[in-house]
Formats: sequence, C-alpha cells, structure tokens
Amino acid sequence: MRVLTRIVVFVGLLGTASMAHTQALPAGERLGDLKIGGGFSTANSDYADRYNGGAAYVDFDFLPHIGVEGEFHFVKDSSDLYEKTYEAGGRYFRTYKKFVPYAKVMYGRGVFNFPPLADGFRPNLAYNLLAGGIGVDYKITPHIYARADWEYQDWFGFQNSSLSPNILTIGGAYRFR
Repeated sequence: MRVLTRIVVFVGLLGTASMAHTQALPAGERLGDLKIGGGFSTANSDYADRYNGGAAYVDFDFLPHIGVEGEFHFVKDSSDLYEKTYEAGGRYFRTYKKFVPYAKVMYGRGVFNFPPLADGFRPNLAYNLLAGGIGVDYKITPHIYARADWEYQDWFGFQNSSLSPNILTIGGAYRFR
C-alpha cells in the first residue's frame, strides 16, 4: 500500500509539473530584449515655434521583428510653454548588421501648459494623442545603442482643433541581455 501511494504521488507531481510548465528553458533562450534610453528632443509645434527638451524610452522586443515601446517627452520654449507626453505602443524593426531601423505606432496622453492669462493663472490641460514614427538604432557595442527618432503626434480636441507636433530625438540606450 505504501509503494502504491508513493507511485500515485510521483505520477501526480509529474502531471502537475507538466501542466504548470515548470520545465527549465533551454540554454540561450530568453523572453526578449530590453533597452532603456533617453536623449535630446526638439519639437516643431503648430502652436508656437520650436520647443527643446528631453525624452526617455523603454523598448521590449519579444519576437524577432516585433516589440513594444513606452516613451516620455518633455519639451518647452523660453516662455515656459511646454508639451509633455506619455505614450505606449507597438514597433516593427529589422536588423541589418549594426543598423536597426524601425517604425512605431503609439497612443498616449499629452499635457500642454498654456501662456498665462490676464490674472496670472496658467492653464495646464491634458489631451489624448496618437503618434507614428520612424527611426534607427545603431549598435555601438552589443549593449550600447545610438538612436535617431522622428515622431508625428496628433493631439485630439486641442482647443477645438488639434495639435500636431513633429519631434526629433537624438540619444542612446543600454540593452540588457
């Protein structure tokens, strides 16, 4: 009876391990590639002239040519008008030796800081936005990348029309393996 109990427990554990996928991954296999980076951004806005600032981004590539990206931009002019955006979306990329060109489509939220009113109050309003862009990463080393990125944004319902800045970002990233 004791041997039969051990056999039943052993078979049960094997079945549970199989159903829970507790098998070890083969050597060299990973879930994806993670890059974290930032850079200098300049935006040509249709509200005012040019805004300058910075950007930060995170890429996670989980298939050979498909990944996701999260991005943050903060650009402002000399009079403290600013555009701040938070975006997330998908990206498609290809690798050609050291060059990794990509295209992206993103959805997010933008915050615009308007000029002060007569009473000194400075309105600060948020809008949804859709963005598309292209860029290229250049592999300096297996872990260090340089990036040039162009993005077009369309802010919905901005002052009964839309805001559509073009943003150029030059920066770099670290790739975790």
